[in-house]
Amino acid sequence: MSFHSTAAQLVTLASEGGEGGNHESLSPYLTGGGALFALLLLLWITTRFNRDR
Repeated sequence: MSFHSTAAQLVTLASEGGEGGNHESLSPYLTGGGALFALLLLLWITTRFNRDR
């Protein structure tokens, strides 16, 4: 398979999805809030270990 034929097949496959890949059970606000919480938790943990004693 050449790169061109592989790319053409991927474009065809992506366009057949119809709904854009969105899933009903995934809320963007919940996903973003969870990611923000996880990053803030990691930042807090990092700053606890980085104290000068």
